[in-house]
Amino acid sequence: MPLIAVATLGGTISMTAAGGSGGAVPRFGAAELVGALGDLPVEVRAETLAAIGSASMDFATLLRCRDWGLAQEADGFVVVQGTDTLEETAYFLDLCWPSEIPVVVTGAMRNAGLLSPDGPANLRNALTIAADPRSRGRGAMVTLNDDVHAARWVRKAHSSHLEAFSSAPAGPLGMVVENAVHYFHPSPPRLPVLTGTDFSGLVPVIEAGLDDSGAILAHAASQPGVRGVVVAATGVGHVSSATADVISRLVPELPVVVASRTGAGPTLRSTYGFHGSESSLIALGATMAGWLDARKSRILLHTLLAGGADRPKIEREFRARGDLD
Repeated sequence: MPLIAVATLGGTISMTAAGGSGGAVPRFGAAELVGALGDLPVEVRAETLAAIGSASMDFATLLRCRDWGLAQEADGFVVVQGTDTLEETAYFLDLCWPSEIPVVVTGAMRNAGLLSPDGPANLRNALTIAADPRSRGRGAMVTLNDDVHAARWVRKAHSSHLEAFSSAPAGPLGMVVENAVHYFHPSPPRLPVLTGTDFSGLVPVIEAGLDDSGAILAHAASQPGVRGVVVAATGVGHVSSATADVISRLVPELPVVVASRTGAGPTLRSTYGFHGSESSLIALGATMAGWLDARKSRILLHTLLAGGADRPKIEREFRARGDLD
C-alpha cells in the first residue's frame, strides 16, 4: 500500500466544543483524526506538529512541517490545518516543496461538535489524492468539499459555507468521486523551487480605497523590520495619486508589489496611463503581481526575501509566477 505522511497542525477539523458556553477548541491530534476514518487503502504515518487555530500559523511552523514531510520519504504528504490561512499554507508549500511527491492540504468548515462535520470526508479525500500516482509533480493542492484546487489559484471565498473555497477564474483541478480523484486538467510544468530560511521581519499588505491619502501605507512601511510591502490596489492595479506619490518614495528603499484587491483577475501593465495607474506604478519601480492576489503575493515576496532575492529577481519571479504564460 502507498505510504502517506500526515501532519496535523490544528484548526477546525481538530476542534469540538469545550463544554459549557465555551466555543470550539482544538481537542484531536493526528491519531484521533486518522483513527476516526476506519480501514484505509493506504498506510498512514501521522504526527501532531501543532494544535493551533490557523490565524496563528507562522513560517517557523510551516518550515518544520515541510521538513517533517520530506523526512518521511512517503508516497504522498497531507497537511491538516485550519481554513483561515489554508490557501497561504498551500501556496507556501507549493513554492518550497522540492519533491515530485504530492502535497495535499485540507481542513474542515464544521467542527466535530456540529451536525454533519466535513473533516473526516475531507481528510479521506486528501489521502486518496496524495496516494494517486497522477498527483505526482502537481506540487501542492487543496481539497475540501470533494473539489481539488491548485495552490496557485485557490482562495477562501466564503467565511462559513461548506463550499468556501474557489479557484476563480481557473476553476478546480479536479474532483474526488467514489473514492477516486478525477483530474480535469493536465499537470503544468512546475517552476523552480524557492529556498530561504530568514523569514524575519514583516511584509504587510495595505489595501487601497476611496479617499486614500497613502498615509497608512507610508506609516506601515516606516515600521521597524518591514522588508517589503504589498498593496492590494483597486481594479487592475490602480491607486490614488497621493498613494502613488508615497510609492515613489518607497521603491528606492523597499520592494513594493501591487496586486488587485478584487479577488479575481490580473493587474494590467499598459492599458491606463494616469498617475496612479498600473503603467505609472511600473514606471515608478513597483512590481505588478499579475494573476496572484495580495495574499499569495505576500507569501511569494516574503519567501523571495527569505532567500536573499534582489530587486531584479523579485521582478522576474513575479513575472513568471503571476502571469499565465
